Amino acid sequence: MATSSSKPTTGEKRPSDQEIVAQLNAMKQEMNAIASKLGELEMEKDEHQLVVDTIKPLESTRKCFRLVGGVLVERTVKDVLPAVETNMDGIQNIIKQLLANYKKKEADMDAYQKKWGVQIKEQ
Repeated sequence: MATSSSKPTTGEKRPSDQEIVAQLNAMKQEMNAIASKLGELEMEKDEHQLVVDTIKPLESTRKCFRLVGGVLVERTVKDVLPAVETNMDGIQNIIKQLLANYKKKEADMDAYQKKWGVQIKEQ
């Protein structure tokens, strides 16, 4: 990373280059953690969708097994389907929140770079 010595427009004292690099690295790590969690949740949502697509056309009285807290329990399709759909909707909402959080962190990082005149060199 290279930094320029431009002064910020506010009266704030410019941190050292090492502090700026450390702050940017911390921001990148936060963004990577969010991206990783997004990937996990996308896979989980896809698994839920697969289950919904599989059991939706079945009779509602058909026997169905569901893993609850590490225990396999016997239910019917009419009991399991709404629960799986609710879980999938919850996962989708969390994904939306994480995406918004990721975009905010990205904007914060860009603003920080502009504030201190930092340019990141790609390897």
